[in-house]
Amino acid sequence: MTSFSDLGIRKEYIKALKELHIEKPTEIQAQAIPVLLQKQTDLIGLAQTGTGKTAAYGLPILHQIDPNKSEIQALILAPTRELVQQIQKQLFRFTKYCDYKIFAEGVYGGEKIDKQIKALKRTTHIIVATPGRLLDLIDRGDIDIENIKTLVLDEADEMLSMGFKQDLNRILTFTSGKRFTWLFSATMPEEIQKMIKTYMSPKAIKIEVNRNSLVNANITHQFIRTSIKSKVSVLINLLEGFKKQRGIIFCKTKAGTQNLTEALLNEGFSVGALEGDMQQKERDKVMRAFKNESVQILVSTDVSARGIDVNDLAFVIHHQLPEQLEYYTHRSGRTARAGKKGRSIALILDDERKLIQNIENTLGIEFAEFHV
Repeated sequence: MTSFSDLGIRKEYIKALKELHIEKPTEIQAQAIPVLLQKQTDLIGLAQTGTGKTAAYGLPILHQIDPNKSEIQALILAPTRELVQQIQKQLFRFTKYCDYKIFAEGVYGGEKIDKQIKALKRTTHIIVATPGRLLDLIDRGDIDIENIKTLVLDEADEMLSMGFKQDLNRILTFTSGKRFTWLFSATMPEEIQKMIKTYMSPKAIKIEVNRNSLVNANITHQFIRTSIKSKVSVLINLLEGFKKQRGIIFCKTKAGTQNLTEALLNEGFSVGALEGDMQQKERDKVMRAFKNESVQILVSTDVSARGIDVNDLAFVIHHQLPEQLEYYTHRSGRTARAGKKGRSIALILDDERKLIQNIENTLGIEFAEFHV
């Protein structure tokens, strides 16, 4: 069994990892870390969320930083504020036992820009950012990323589907030259392939985790046949069977999310909603309640669920199946994280049986019919 020491990780980081209960490398870590530590290269990593990507690129970045240079040496881009905060926190925890200081600063929307500008005036080695806010700071001349050695695009497909395409192209153009790019994505849509062709070396090393299955193997996929009329009562019966377990219910629209949340609250369930027009403050409040388990079930649209990373979710329920296939991958990947098991359950109408077959054939998974 490979250990972090075998991969070339320094003792001070291994000590911090142990404290975080990260003792054995995941597949993506075992494959990516030695390459990134030993070679100066572009890298494409195809891996689901929840597979330990942050350590797979974060540890090699920390090894590369020269703490004596006070310039920004690495830039990590992520789709949402939550994910940026999480990555920054992880990097900070990894460096707990270093006898040198490596400073990572988070840059994202939804917070006063002046506060972030002030923080950036201190020594900063790594920037973790959402694309929009980063460009604001570059345009204002408050951040200089020209000398970065490494650019990481985390959850690249999510960034594109959230409309960051032009922002990413601008950032990639700004930093082109001497930097190496490490791109991580759960899916490889055409736009990502175009980006790879334009901005990355043709010699980029490609790592795929679980090549045979785009979807985490620890997830049980099920569907329940229902009608529009009885959908809510089927859902209520289903949730009652989950007792105190936590999960997310996905709806296609904002209105659907609001209506369903209201219906479940009236039935006495512990529910919070995430939808597009929420203020950041509200969103943070709901996410806090969900993370500290004072809210048991989250009802969300696809876009609002971006960047959610909560362990120990027992189930994902698709109130409606998503329009795009890769959204099924993203949705179901919220459960069964960090080696745990989980269930992904779709409520379907009679004419949607074909959609299930389509998902089965494309993603190489099997659904079982479930009766409530």
